[in-house]
Amino acid sequence: MDLSNLRPAEGSVNRDGKRLGRGQGSGKGGTAARGHKGAKSRSGYSKKIGFEGGQMPLQRRVPKFGFKNINRKDYQGVNLDKLQTLVDNKTVKGEVTFDDLVENRLVRKNELVKILGNGELKAKLKVSAHKFSQSAKAAIEAAGGEAISL
Repeated sequence: MDLSNLRPAEGSVNRDGKRLGRGQGSGKGGTAARGHKGAKSRSGYSKKIGFEGGQMPLQRRVPKFGFKNINRKDYQGVNLDKLQTLVDNKTVKGEVTFDDLVENRLVRKNELVKILGNGELKAKLKVSAHKFSQSAKAAIEAAGGEAISL
């Protein structure tokens, strides 16, 4: 017995309550506990998201500014020191492909990858990625490797 399998005794919890709108004899007929008139008493009522009872909603009160580019491409950054760690752990040798990065959980399979220049790369690697920073490309080529854009 632990916190993950605690539950009330059988039959001790009854959340059903009285059935509403089933005639006067039930004690909850007539308005069926909805009160008189107004939107909440009607069938089909559902409160709009963000509705604040007629008060100007927060979403509309707060000033808006800036620009959201709908064509923006987000790149997942992978630094050179991560690539060097892969080489040190002997998980890759000679070539680093997109599949290797996914396999080692540095990126997800649907993401675009950009290799960034943080850290030091000593190994000669043939790196395949969607983009490279200038410093990363220079460091890969200085180590005798190759930067291939996908």
